[in-house]
Amino acid sequence: MTSAKRAHVVGLGLIGASLATSLRGAGWCVTGDDLDADVVALAQSSGVIEGSTPDEDVTLVAIATPAGAVTAVAHEYLSRLANPHLIVTDVAGVKGAIVRDVADRRFLGGHPMAGSEVRGLAGARGDLFHGCTWVLTPTPSTPADVYTRLHGYLRDVGANVVAVSPSDHDRLVALASHVPHLLAGALMNQAADAAREDAVLLQLAAGGFRDMTRIAAGDPAIWPDVLFENREAVCATLLAIEERLNDLRDALLARDRPTLEASLTSAALARRQLPGRALSSEDMAYLRVLVADRPGSLAQVTVTASEMLVNIYDIEIAHSVEGDRGTLLLSVDAREAARFMDALRARDFEVVRDR
Repeated sequence: MTSAKRAHVVGLGLIGASLATSLRGAGWCVTGDDLDADVVALAQSSGVIEGSTPDEDVTLVAIATPAGAVTAVAHEYLSRLANPHLIVTDVAGVKGAIVRDVADRRFLGGHPMAGSEVRGLAGARGDLFHGCTWVLTPTPSTPADVYTRLHGYLRDVGANVVAVSPSDHDRLVALASHVPHLLAGALMNQAADAAREDAVLLQLAAGGFRDMTRIAAGDPAIWPDVLFENREAVCATLLAIEERLNDLRDALLARDRPTLEASLTSAALARRQLPGRALSSEDMAYLRVLVADRPGSLAQVTVTASEMLVNIYDIEIAHSVEGDRGTLLLSVDAREAARFMDALRARDFEVVRDR
């Protein structure tokens, strides 16, 4: 391999193979491995990967296995590869337990909010992550250099990177991803059961039904590990939705038009205000944030951005000569710069805008 950018992907299903394809398209040399030797052979023959053995100088290992296997695989590669510049990340849909159990400064948990109904290697797409949200879960012990380099690598594949704590990730993704999958499956199963008596039902399935049940066609094998690991947050969200459904049922039985209209109106307004998948702007603002060179400073800045829906397009570190303070160089949407700067100053950061 001649490229300075070398990655190894463990698990060559939809997400792993798509990441390998995306990285190769961005100029990386990529190797990969999978429990299925036939998948590895097909991935290599089709150009998804260049080989199955990682180079000793590999700088990125991405683990795209089921969530239950991530910890063991991460420990394996962190012990095998001595490169001090190595970053190991994962793509699992649950983060708390994994981040807790892989207590290595070279590990930074991640989760791309992307997918497809086409499973496995056959569904791999080089553009799967273009404009998608890719969550990173830094902790106070995450080195700033590890975060900034992985942020840049993910920008190479077109992702918009946000940062939240591992616990917040699991709580939020229960509502944004895990419960929707369960609800889509429940609705689809309900319709399938009803169709046994009224076969014409599925022929009547219009756009709304198809939109709501689309994700039920995804790979069921990846979900049990994720749902079990995040069961507390998922169950709490299911209970909240159950209470909301009970209220709607009561409103229907009581012919309570104002309650129904209020529910439908607020839902329609909230749906229209969802952020777009791709946040982009030609008008960029460049900010300099003075931070202490200690663990947790960068995480506080990036989590603040995520909480405010401010997308950091690029991030660099310029350390000071004194060694105890450094400067983060951030590129953000100019329309969001002022309120982001105010929020950082409220958290006692010094921040100035270059333009």
